[in-house]
Amino acid sequence: MIRTQIQLSEAQARRLRVAARREGISVAEAIRRLVDRGLSDDKVDRAQLYERAASAVGRFRDRSGAKDVAKAHDRYLDEAFE
Repeated sequence: MIRTQIQLSEAQARRLRVAARREGISVAEAIRRLVDRGLSDDKVDRAQLYERAASAVGRFRDRSGAKDVAKAHDRYLDEAFE
């Protein structure tokens, strides 16, 4: 193991201690796990997330049968509040 030093805000340190206590592990182990998770190659590509979200646009109808609610939500809101 390599020893390192970091600085945390009071809130971060408090949340870290609470999480470690809840998991029944040391603060150091909690930090190691968080670092591993942050450096993981399993991160979802933001472009891929956008593509998934964009592909859902228009796939589902609302109660009145409209399929363009995601694209035209401002127009629908204007009509609803006229």
